[in-house]
Amino acid sequence: MDGWLVWLILAVLLGVAELFTLAAALGLLGGAALITSAAAAIGLPLPLQFLVFVVAAAAGLSFIRPVAKRHMLRPRLERFGVDALVGKSGYVLQEVTGQGGRARIDGEEWTARAYDDALVIPAGSTVHVMEIRGAVAVVYPRE
Repeated sequence: MDGWLVWLILAVLLGVAELFTLAAALGLLGGAALITSAAAAIGLPLPLQFLVFVVAAAAGLSFIRPVAKRHMLRPRLERFGVDALVGKSGYVLQEVTGQGGRARIDGEEWTARAYDDALVIPAGSTVHVMEIRGAVAVVYPRE
């Protein structure tokens, strides 16, 4: 069996193993094996192939892995789902009180409730979404 094929099989096995661990180490070793496979395909002798593998693996683990870990551990800054509606504007469709009402928020019709029970927000008003509680948007009138 050719040397480049052995390195290619090793690269694939390490890549598959990375899918199960998600540690970013085995994938980098797989990448080093892939680079070594290319080096073996151009005819480098076995000792130089091992040197290429060691250098590529060390470079990947020293430089790429810390950057990848930093990006994986960074908290998500963007909100999604109903959390993304908080802070948006809405349009009152049916009078909103502390008991209920209807508002259009981000193109969807929501059951809405006033932030303060004493507030009465008339239809046609613009509101600010303060929070989402279940399927109810808690809103406050925009001035």
